[in-house]
Amino acid sequence: MLRVMTWNLWWRFGPWQARQDAIAAVLAEQSADLIGLQEVWAEEGGINQAEALGARLGLHVAHGELRYRNGLAFTNAVLSRWPFEWHDHVVLPDAAGGASHRQAVVARVASPFGPVLFVTTHLDWAFDGSATRQAQATALCRLVDAYRPDPADGFPAVLTGDLNAVPHSDEVRMLTGAAPVPVPGLAFTDAWEVAGGADAGHTWHGANPYLADASYPNRRLDYVLVSWPRPKPLGSVRSVRLAGTEPVDGVMASDHYAVVAELRTDRAADLRS
Repeated sequence: MLRVMTWNLWWRFGPWQARQDAIAAVLAEQSADLIGLQEVWAEEGGINQAEALGARLGLHVAHGELRYRNGLAFTNAVLSRWPFEWHDHVVLPDAAGGASHRQAVVARVASPFGPVLFVTTHLDWAFDGSATRQAQATALCRLVDAYRPDPADGFPAVLTGDLNAVPHSDEVRMLTGAAPVPVPGLAFTDAWEVAGGADAGHTWHGANPYLADASYPNRRLDYVLVSWPRPKPLGSVRSVRLAGTEPVDGVMASDHYAVVAELRTDRAADLRS
């Protein structure tokens, strides 16, 4: 079983220093194999949040480009139980096709059951920014298509992140095949849609004290997505849940809840043996 997690860490907003211990505690409790993080901070010449968490938890770290402003950077990161074969970052476009300030981190992980292509990202935030997010979703599909293993044999690609979009939005429907896909022969399974049951899975929720005055309604914005086609049952979603929904020593870790999914790593041939 492969345990995957995605979480927006809310940069250095709120009680960010106290939140660091809460974040680490939730990550340790969930014990995911691959973790996609968004809104990760880094200090110029100082602490990198992802590297600090990786060192604390004994995980390998890859992060996006560090663009410093006033001595601080805002990026994405991947934490992995296993070493990386390689990793990189890609700048995502805006609606007009130019470079945006959003990016994706892409890594190929040397797992015990073969290489896993793992991507984490954070799409444009604006409530009315669907056009930009559609352009970014298209770029993500092209990125995954360029690096994914053989769909008939290899482990499927895993795409995680804060998409800042609800499941019925055009940009998410493009990813999940409910609307015309940007890359023929590539779509993604939404882990929550498969195994979330009747729970709406809102990762942005008014019950979180940091969102008491939020103008957005409750929404499911954060996703674990698995590429299709894939060899059955490799990569099929076994379970999914929210994490970080309760305070740790009185401190909520983030304004977003995390999503944790378990994916099958067995193959049909294994089942017949």
